[in-house]
Amino acid sequence: MTSSVLSYEKGYAIHVNQPEDSLFYYLDYDERSHDLNMEFQHFHDFYEICILLDRTAAHIIEGSLYEIQPDDIVLLRPALLHKTQYPKGVPPKRLMINFAMPRSVPGLENGYSELFTIFHAPVPIFRFSEERRKEILAPINDIFALSQQMSPIQSVAIHHKFVEFLCGLHRYSAENTYVREETGSVMSRRMYAVASYIHSHYQQELSLDEVSRRFYVSAHHLSRQFNKVTGFTFTEYVQMTRIRNAQQLLLHISEKITDIAAQCGFSSFSQFNRIFNKQNGMSPSAYRRSRPVQDERQMGFTRERVVQGNLRST
Repeated sequence: MTSSVLSYEKGYAIHVNQPEDSLFYYLDYDERSHDLNMEFQHFHDFYEICILLDRTAAHIIEGSLYEIQPDDIVLLRPALLHKTQYPKGVPPKRLMINFAMPRSVPGLENGYSELFTIFHAPVPIFRFSEERRKEILAPINDIFALSQQMSPIQSVAIHHKFVEFLCGLHRYSAENTYVREETGSVMSRRMYAVASYIHSHYQQELSLDEVSRRFYVSAHHLSRQFNKVTGFTFTEYVQMTRIRNAQQLLLHISEKITDIAAQCGFSSFSQFNRIFNKQNGMSPSAYRRSRPVQDERQMGFTRERVVQGNLRST
């Protein structure tokens, strides 16, 4: 049954600006079939929020598996590797929100930085009582209504309501009742634990033999099962995790590229340059030049948070 909390219209979308703009919103109201499940984990340069409206699904975030229920609020900050697994049968209804916003508003920088700490929660999924859920999600329903009323200040009003929504999440974050439950087979849970371990230790030397000993499974069996569960070989996953973190550092700190390569676990710059080119179709220096420089405060990161936040296993 469709959630009674959020307004919904299949195929409806709300746009404010474009993804390449420093401020944009894209709210997508639709269904998602099991047949359209993404094969691999991916990540974005923007923020993403997923709210399931009916049935259940699962999110894989940084190698960890989370079961979600209707009206759970999933927060994904930029660069988090993730994918959603939808169940077989009737496609679940969901609201996906992609957005970015500048936060260097004079006098409000500290407030915005604090507001966006909700995206760095150890478990980035929020579940509330029915009464609290209605209060927190009310601004999203206001946005739905505002989008259908032509006004010269429509985009400003939508922005205002969305900030109100984030403020509500932050205000009541201590009331989050989400508890992660162990699901899936013993082997799949172990492989997700391996993936989570990679996200927590990508800066260190990682080998299949060392990790297989740590998880008490043969290297051959780990290699085969890890590929089956994640869609990547062990080496591909390690390299992808390191490159993903390097991309964020290239965009948000000014350190030398060689230092960034070392921080992300690469044994040599030539190895880093080769793998980066393979995954991105350009060199690290070209990647840094091709993207607008993001002020660390606008992204909600200090230099320490860029590194430590990505090290946290979720």
